[in-house]
Amino acid sequence: MTVVLETRNLIKRFGAFAATNKVSLVVERGARQALIGPNGAGKTTLINLLTGVLEPSSGSVILDGEDITRLPSHQRVRRGIVRTFQINQLFSELTPLQSLALTVSNQLGISGRIWQALGRDERVAQRCDELLRQFHLDDVQDQKVSLLAYGKRRQLEIATALACNPRVLLLDEPVAGVPEGERQEIFDIVNALPAEVTVLLIEHDMDLVFNFARTVSVLVNGALFAEGDVQSISNDPRVKAVYLGEGTPHG
Repeated sequence: MTVVLETRNLIKRFGAFAATNKVSLVVERGARQALIGPNGAGKTTLINLLTGVLEPSSGSVILDGEDITRLPSHQRVRRGIVRTFQINQLFSELTPLQSLALTVSNQLGISGRIWQALGRDERVAQRCDELLRQFHLDDVQDQKVSLLAYGKRRQLEIATALACNPRVLLLDEPVAGVPEGERQEIFDIVNALPAEVTVLLIEHDMDLVFNFARTVSVLVNGALFAEGDVQSISNDPRVKAVYLGEGTPHG
């Protein structure tokens, strides 16, 4: 396996507080990797460093051998690092079809004529149709996002991220806030993501983590605490003590 994304001694300080502390993380191409840890472990800060939302105090971020540490977010998206958020970032007045058409058109370089292209460009229509069916959104494609069930909004957010043709997809708590009855559909969609897309998942739902991930990285107090396959991490007494044990908050 080849490494597609890595961090080297990545540190982010806010004053005297180190939100990430010398994190050296390796993500292999095609990985299904989960990043877990208690609240305040630095997981979202790390994702923000990977995507250029935050600039590190020191250390580096490497994508396919290229140092992207100082690149802005939009240039990282163009290079293939795409994320979702804990709270969805969708346009509430658009429909799923319009949302995806906007993203697909932008990827094809025709976003300046999006509303014309939506009905006339076969490439846009075909890709939108594929994504709507893949993410179980075809039955609600013409409803405003504001009217969708929350689980459907999360599905649309993942679909929109995939429409950006990512090499590395960062899923930040994809089932956060989703009612129990709507989670299985998202579980199935995440499990069916294309094999060629590398996925790094942040999640507190251990059912999703242990059914999806092949590698689990544990972050505690901003530092990489443990790493291994699902079985070794779930049986690690140190991990149980700080995160998976009884009485440990997972929220």
